[in-house]
Amino acid sequence: MTVLILTHSEDEPAVDRVVEEIRERGGRAVRFDTDLFPLRTRMHVEQTASGDRFHLLTDGEELDLSTVRAVWHRRIAIGRSIPREMDPQLRTASVDESRAVVFGTIAALDCFHLDQVDRIRFAGHKAMQLSLARECGLEIPKTLTTNDPEAVRLFHKTCPNGMVAKMLHSFAVKEDGEESVVFTTEMTEEHLADLGGLEFCPMTFQEKIEKDIELRVTVVGRQLFAAAVPSQEVSGAEVDWRRKGDVARDLWKAHLLPETLEIRIHEFMDRLGLNYGAIDLIRTPDGRYVFLEVNPAGEFSWLTVWPGFPLAEAFADTLLGRVERRDPRRVGALLPA
Repeated sequence: MTVLILTHSEDEPAVDRVVEEIRERGGRAVRFDTDLFPLRTRMHVEQTASGDRFHLLTDGEELDLSTVRAVWHRRIAIGRSIPREMDPQLRTASVDESRAVVFGTIAALDCFHLDQVDRIRFAGHKAMQLSLARECGLEIPKTLTTNDPEAVRLFHKTCPNGMVAKMLHSFAVKEDGEESVVFTTEMTEEHLADLGGLEFCPMTFQEKIEKDIELRVTVVGRQLFAAAVPSQEVSGAEVDWRRKGDVARDLWKAHLLPETLEIRIHEFMDRLGLNYGAIDLIRTPDGRYVFLEVNPAGEFSWLTVWPGFPLAEAFADTLLGRVERRDPRRVGALLPA
């Protein structure tokens, strides 16, 4: 059985672990580093009255795409290697056309997709996630997304424990050659007094939830792996554990979720039609679990070390169809917009 993995050449080593696990199970895994297309990778798409012929030549390996039985949409960086020095109009056209060719060809493959690109994009909408999570019985934080400073100040008054600000998209700023990620930040009176930047970029604000622990719940097919970190015990990680991710990484431990919560999480993933998702939760001191978000293409590498979850094995088994996996057509999943 052949599995095609869409990623890029600088992706996490965990991808190679999945490749190894697929091969150990007798499957064929072909890695398509999408950042090398179109300069160093070739794709042939031939369609006639008698049928289709799709071929991929990558890293010296030729693949007849009709033999592919599963696709893992891991990471996409199509056109990244196209020279930045090109005329901007021509470079944009090259990237757009390259993306259209790859996405169109992969969409034409009649096989299992982990997960379909349209579903990944649809599932990434945070406002929809919160509404759906609430419908599935998951507790969510009170949330406001706006570009109106006065609305923020009024919302803050409804948050007795304070308020945090975050971005809906991953966001980093480069300064003096160094990249800084924009983390979730607790709003102070000083912040509230200076909200002028909202006119250029809306932000999301949430009530501050008192934390006992923070959790990452990784769902692969029908398998669920829950890990917790005592972020409140790490100085600087109290609001966003990622600020001190290197310090806290060996503090991650396996965590047993209540059965009712597992059922609701699986219902949530059924509704999205996703076989993979990285879900962030907070457990409060009084034992409530609060849903924050799901990343349909989130990182998982550190969890294979701390606490040591067999995630590469889970991905391999799911891609090869050796375990139960989610079929969006059968679970009543929402249709992507």
